[in-house]
Amino acid sequence: MNDSIIISDLHLGSNVCQSKKINQFFTEIEKEHIKTKEIIVNGDLFDSRDFRKLKNSHWKVLSHLRKLSKTKHIVWINGNHDGPAETISHLIGLDFVEEYQFTSGTKNILVLHGDQFDNFISKYPLFTRIADQAYRFIQRIDKSSYLAKLAKKSSKTFMRCSEQIKNKAIKYGSSRNANIVVCGHTHLASVSETYCNSGCWTESPCHYLTVYDGHITLREY
Repeated sequence: MNDSIIISDLHLGSNVCQSKKINQFFTEIEKEHIKTKEIIVNGDLFDSRDFRKLKNSHWKVLSHLRKLSKTKHIVWINGNHDGPAETISHLIGLDFVEEYQFTSGTKNILVLHGDQFDNFISKYPLFTRIADQAYRFIQRIDKSSYLAKLAKKSSKTFMRCSEQIKNKAIKYGSSRNANIVVCGHTHLASVSETYCNSGCWTESPCHYLTVYDGHITLREY
């Protein structure tokens, strides 16, 4: 059984949210086909605070989380799209925190969304919104997600920003005596010795991390 499963960037309420896959994934956890003691939602559970955008399948994700919280420890970490969500956290029965630290095996693991290390958002808010809309348009017209992934990896600005987030996260994790720091936010799934990213659920394949005895593994769904 995994000590934890870490997912991030579900973006419930957006047109590119892979809600059917998320519900299938949670059903597998519920039926113990995928075993874990804990689920960590590492930010951007929601796409915005406009809950009118939530579809039936999105509400089903929230219902699934509430049901799973009766048998699993579930932590919801604040992301830049979530906003102050204390009220909704009570409604769906999840702990809502800014960051979460836990021990697995001999490793001290720190989990946080990572947007606090993203200077680009605060420096260029208008450009960020335009780029975000363009990225989502590409995702909508290309269901294979090939173009969206290509756009991310071909953007020098995006890749430089992602590397900056990684370096700042590692430095911050070190100040908190963490052996490994786990972020979301960039939608770039990765695993290394000191830094991991849990990817997103707005592209195919979707990604998540499993944590067992101090080892973190990147999985596709």
